[in-house]
Parts: sequence; C-alpha cells; structure tokens
Amino acid sequence: MIPPLLNRALIAGLLAVGMVISPAGAQTTLDKVSFGTNWVAEAEHGGFFQAVADGTYRNYGLDVTIVPGGPNDNNRMLLIAGKLDFFMAANTLMSFDAVANNVPVVSVAAIFQKDPQVFLTHPELKVTKLEDLKPLTLFVSKEGITSYFQWLKSEYGFSEAKVKPYTFNPQPFLADRQSAMQGYVTSEPFAIEKSAGFKPGIILLADYGFNTYSTLIETRREIVDKKPDLVQRFVDASVIGWYHYLYGDNAAGNAMIKQLNPEMTDELLSYSVKKMKEFGIVDSGDTLHNGIGTMTDERAASFFDKMVRAHVVRPDIDFRRAYTLRFVNKGVGLDLRPKNQDK
Repeated sequence: MIPPLLNRALIAGLLAVGMVISPAGAQTTLDKVSFGTNWVAEAEHGGFFQAVADGTYRNYGLDVTIVPGGPNDNNRMLLIAGKLDFFMAANTLMSFDAVANNVPVVSVAAIFQKDPQVFLTHPELKVTKLEDLKPLTLFVSKEGITSYFQWLKSEYGFSEAKVKPYTFNPQPFLADRQSAMQGYVTSEPFAIEKSAGFKPGIILLADYGFNTYSTLIETRREIVDKKPDLVQRFVDASVIGWYHYLYGDNAAGNAMIKQLNPEMTDELLSYSVKKMKEFGIVDSGDTLHNGIGTMTDERAASFFDKMVRAHVVRPDIDFRRAYTLRFVNKGVGLDLRPKNQDK
C-alpha cells in the first residue's frame, strides 16, 4: 500500500508530465490543445486563463496552451492553417463571413451573450438612450463603420454625416463635449475615468437590439467531425473556467493574465469583471437556463436578418452553417452560479 503522502506526490508528478489517473487506475495522457485569442491577455479572456491556471482543463483531460493575439497577430489564420485547434472569434459577423467565403470553421460556443460595444458620452449631456446620440459627433472606427454603424443607420436612422474617425485615441472625444466615442464597456470607461477624472455615460448597443454573440469559440469543421469529444471537453471546461472567473476566486487566472500582459493592473481587471457582471455580458438571458456559452437558432436568425437589412451580409448565405448547437445548451456549470445573481 502506498502511503498517503507518497501517493499524493506520485499523482502530482504524473500531472506534471501530462498524465492523469482515471477512476479505474489507468494512466491517461492529456490531449494537447492550442487556443488562440484575438487580442493581448485581458479580463475579457479571463475564463480561459482561469481554466488553465486552476486545473479545470486538466480535469477534463486537456493540456491547453493559450496563444495570445495582438495588433500584429492573426490567430484565426493559424486556426485555418491547422496551427491552432481553437480560436476566439470576435463576434457572429466573423462566423457569417466564414460561410460567405467558404472558410471551413464553425462556432461551437458563445461566451459573451452581449457584445461589449458601447458609446461613451460626457455626463453633462445626460444621455439616457440610444436616440440621444443622434445630434452628437460620433467617433467610430473603420471596422465600426462597416458593422454596427450600418445597423444604427438601418434600424435607427443614424447618419454618417455625424461620424468622425476613431483612432483609439480619446483626446478628440475629450475635447468635444458634444460628441460620443465608441469603446468596450469593460475598458474604455475605466480609461476615461483615469485620464479625464469623470465617469462617462454608457450606451450599450446590445441593449438596443445589436444582438450579435461575442467572444465565440471557433474551430475547424474537421475537428468537430473527427474529435467531437475533444470539442465537448474544451467547451465544457472553458464554461467552468468562466463561472470560476466571474463568481469564484479568480486570482490564479488574473496572475496568468498579468504575467502575459504586464501592462494589465489589478484595478482594471477588477473593473472589467465588475462590468461584465453588471451588464450581463457573459451571464444573462439564455445562459440563466442553458449555461454560459449558449447559442440559439432564433438568436442567430434574428441577428442575420438585421445584418441583411443593414446590407452588411449577403441574404443568400446559409447562416446556420456558421455555428453548431451540438456542444452547448447543456446546463454545464449552472450549479456554480450564485443564487443571488439575477441579471
């Protein structure tokens, strides 16, 4: 009989070399998985880093390497080329575009139920609803013009005549008090508070019908076809990681983020998590019953119709090929959600 202390040491040693012990006592090698994000390490990726740091992926038989993105990286191309197994797609528009261009990738889970895209306003304007933005100068990025702003034009009658280029520099917004600036609810408001000393007003586009999914887990179709068990384990473990990151002790995940991105601060990480919970970015709506990562045909069809009306996507594509519901809506991790969360 192996003494308890020695037994624990043996198990730890096996884990260190990529081995796990199955209930039957057999040794099983962890499946190596690579996952590319679309930006540098930050709280908006927190659940994935948490699942690595706290051993959740290992508990699901996975040895996961996260490959951070950045301004000069294209991890999606690495996925398509077979260099990565999974990729963090920005939103559903990327999925529709893949179908339109016959790119053999598919979304298998949607971590963000709400896109974090917002407009920030000067507090003295007392902007309380989307329509209040119409008279203002709007600082919008090139990517924003071709995506969500087309929806603002078709659904709400916004005009490009009021738009000025947003170059990810807040100074033009700060200098013009009759303006609004695009941003993410999890980061830009914090930056404005720190640099300008005021809390900006926030209009979250998702709350007005811009119902794209965001931060999707994407993989190649061949992996879905040939390794469905691997996909399921990666999705389930990622979901558990997100519950732990939002509602548990996320110190391990944040430590990993800061190690990879030294510019990240504890204050910003805490702010981002707070805003993700406050605005229901990850856990709201369908996730309350189906679990984090959920997707539905109805939601996908609704967003597709809006993007067709806005002339952002072609009406003839088979948008249902952009995703599969095979790996989500199973209620994984619901028991980890605090009972007092009612967002």
